[in-house]
Amino acid sequence: MTLRPSPRIAAFVAALPLRPGMRILEIGCGPGVAARLVAAQVGSGYVLGIDRSAKAIAQARQLVEELVEARIEFRHVAAEEFALFPGEPRFDLAFAMRVGALDNRHPDTGVRVLARITDALTPTGRLFTDGGDPTHEVLLER
Repeated sequence: MTLRPSPRIAAFVAALPLRPGMRILEIGCGPGVAARLVAAQVGSGYVLGIDRSAKAIAQARQLVEELVEARIEFRHVAAEEFALFPGEPRFDLAFAMRVGALDNRHPDTGVRVLARITDALTPTGRLFTDGGDPTHEVLLER
């Protein structure tokens, strides 16, 4: 079973400044549709999708089995609790679509999420959300 990206997801991913070899973090990945599009663009890079829904992560893992060549993984974790594993490299770019903590629906949680994302990014790493046309870059305090 494959999921086709909606025009909104396809436009969002197309607008991200992706390059081969990048390490990418998707916050709130759901079934992994956008993560799979991103993986196709970063080639030998790496994509990690996180989501608080165990069901979504299980579906994403099942769907990604067909992409043997892609370096893509999924973790069941809430964004406000996400942390790199010991020795895990930081990410070059993070993105989120329709994540309440990053679109001001849950501002208190958003503060915690931004701190976790900032910690997981390289010093020059960037965060994009879907609050723009089609993306919005969130300026991170470092």
